[in-house]
Amino acid sequence: MRPSFALALGRSTIDVVAQEEAMAKSMWRITLQRMKRSKTAMLGLAIVTLLLLVALLADVLAPYSPTQTTPVSISPPTWVNPMGTDLLGRDVLSRVIHGSRISVYVGMVSTVLAIILGIPLGTVAGFYGGRIDQVIMRIMDVMLAFPIFLLAIVIMVILEPSTTNVVLALAIVRIPIEARIVRGSVLSVKQNEYIEAVKALSLSQFRVLARHVLPNCLAPIIVTSTLNIGNAIIIEASLSFLGLGTQPPTPTWGWDLKQNLTLIELNPWITIFPGLAILVTVLAFNLLGDGLRDALDPRLKA
Repeated sequence: MRPSFALALGRSTIDVVAQEEAMAKSMWRITLQRMKRSKTAMLGLAIVTLLLLVALLADVLAPYSPTQTTPVSISPPTWVNPMGTDLLGRDVLSRVIHGSRISVYVGMVSTVLAIILGIPLGTVAGFYGGRIDQVIMRIMDVMLAFPIFLLAIVIMVILEPSTTNVVLALAIVRIPIEARIVRGSVLSVKQNEYIEAVKALSLSQFRVLARHVLPNCLAPIIVTSTLNIGNAIIIEASLSFLGLGTQPPTPTWGWDLKQNLTLIELNPWITIFPGLAILVTVLAFNLLGDGLRDALDPRLKA
């Protein structure tokens, strides 16, 4: 190959890579603009932001200790106790506020752990293919053969019920889902022309993977992770409801639903407020996830 031709090829390849990076930055700016135009997405973002603030400032916002009992049990909502008191005389508002900490912690940490473990597996399987892909995906298929909630129950039965073990259980059951999503994205991205141009620069496979393939797979990861937080909150509440999650006296929305369920006909406020907290929180994450999906993939609006 003549030096002039090789130099021209190198310059054209570098230009392609530069254009690809510029397009990526432009895409994220456009995504933010689309997000701002979506009322439902901004509503979800506002509720999620408020939820995070409530969880962080629970000690300041809660009027009473969530475990403080009083002689007056099962009182209706009053100015002193805006959401009433439960069977043990504990302030329902304070327990709902402090319960947000457990839901946010379990939902976000379990999702982050699943991403940390699932992304490398899916990336390696999709980028290298062959026997590595077959081995990783068959293991993921075995895990996906069990329903998510059933697998989480089995893990919690093996482990002792606690908040930490709930996080680990939810992270484990989400790993194969994250891995398959990342693998599909990598298979799609690595077929693009700019990836072939990057490979022509004789860069290492790790650098191509880390600098050019994986960043272009972030969109589906962000969307699914946002939706997964809502699903994790539901599963955590369900496990606590069954007595396999966070144990009392730590306030959790699922346990409060279970403890006061027998009194729902006579004193509905005891279960209505924890149930509404779960509903609003999961709805907010779903609205935010749907807004991110539409913003990152405008073809869905067609």
